[in-house]
Amino acid sequence: MKTQIPYIVEHTGYLVKKRDLEIRLQNLAPFREPKVGLEQYPTHSSIATDILFEAYANGDIAGKDVVDLGCGTGIFAIGASLLGASSVTAYDIDPDALEIAKNNATALGCEIDFIESDISKVEGKYDTALMNPPFGSQKKHADQPFLKTAMTVADVVYSIHMACTLDYLDKETKAFSKEIAGHRIYKYEIPHTFSFHTKTKKSVDIVAINIR
Repeated sequence: MKTQIPYIVEHTGYLVKKRDLEIRLQNLAPFREPKVGLEQYPTHSSIATDILFEAYANGDIAGKDVVDLGCGTGIFAIGASLLGASSVTAYDIDPDALEIAKNNATALGCEIDFIESDISKVEGKYDTALMNPPFGSQKKHADQPFLKTAMTVADVVYSIHMACTLDYLDKETKAFSKEIAGHRIYKYEIPHTFSFHTKTKKSVDIVAINIR
């Protein structure tokens, strides 16, 4: 069942418009030199904002301990902080991405704990995990360790994957005694980022899932 995504929410006494958050996230500094092995594609601000507002509407952001796994330049971590998360921790294996994410967070006055770590070494317990893991175009099933870690350390997970893997994702969540409580399909435009890309952009179907 899909949650109706609000277009305006209240946070600490003032109203946050969906479009205002999207603009802030859209203006974050991107990867300077994306690494092909890490599949460092940008998370579109419109999709990230949709997921963040849905999570907020579900009671999974404000006042919660949130973790961003494979944070990249920090879009989910920063969005969660701006929407009133009690604490935000962001992990990434790439120190260059973390430097950009830290600068982005500082520019918006967000207090986020950034940690350089492989996904397999992430520990702790969180209320909510947000992530856009590698799709597996360079390394097959690259999103699996992220999914398993997220379900281990967080009560609720919001994650982005290739839409064609939805049946597999359903089986994986059930193996952890969880379920996909909702999902949304998006058209994702992959920009010409790496030398092997032959087109200016490519459109693929992705799915944003909510695991509980």
